[in-house]
Amino acid sequence: MSEYKLYCFAQSGNAYRAALMLNLIGAKWEPVWVDFFGKKEQLTPEYRGSVNEMGEIPVLVDGAKKLSQSAVILNYLADKTGKFQPQGTDERYEALRWMIFDNQKVNGFLGPFRALKNYLPGDNSAAMAFLKGRLTNNLGVINKRLEGRDFLIADRPTIADISQTAYLYYPAEEFGFDIPSEYPAIGKWLDRMRALPNWGHPYELMPGHPLPAKT
Repeated sequence: MSEYKLYCFAQSGNAYRAALMLNLIGAKWEPVWVDFFGKKEQLTPEYRGSVNEMGEIPVLVDGAKKLSQSAVILNYLADKTGKFQPQGTDERYEALRWMIFDNQKVNGFLGPFRALKNYLPGDNSAAMAFLKGRLTNNLGVINKRLEGRDFLIADRPTIADISQTAYLYYPAEEFGFDIPSEYPAIGKWLDRMRALPNWGHPYELMPGHPLPAKT
């Protein structure tokens, strides 16, 4: 019997953070698919009333407890299991610092960039050019941080690293540029994360890929 349920869909890097964490800690969990693109279940009164009033994904269910926002989920699971947990006050604040930077300026830009390229109709070139300029700088910050070190804040992986993976394992063609090749320190770090026991690709861990062909 599963200990956790995770409301998710395969294309969500935010959900992938939580799915990857669950897998890495060896949890018994099951995905609950949210039809984000088709029925837009996240916007229905039923979903907002019984799952997440914010109308967002992911949502982690642990017994009677429901948690949303990927950073909250990562912290909750780390505190509960002691795995991938920052150690001591300095590490906790350093993890928070890099997770906020990631959520706001790295994957926080990469997710919308990918959505504009793949899922939203119309001419999105101006918005994509703006985001790409910001991404070039912010991915450079992460790349420089990882030069000469194995993980973001410690000599071992923490939730800061798991957070950072959000969109970085999706195929290069979904972005139009190859992050591991253009940012070699990130590429080597992604290989280290991929080597962790129980690592899984987002399209393997979560349902909903591929999307149905448009008619």
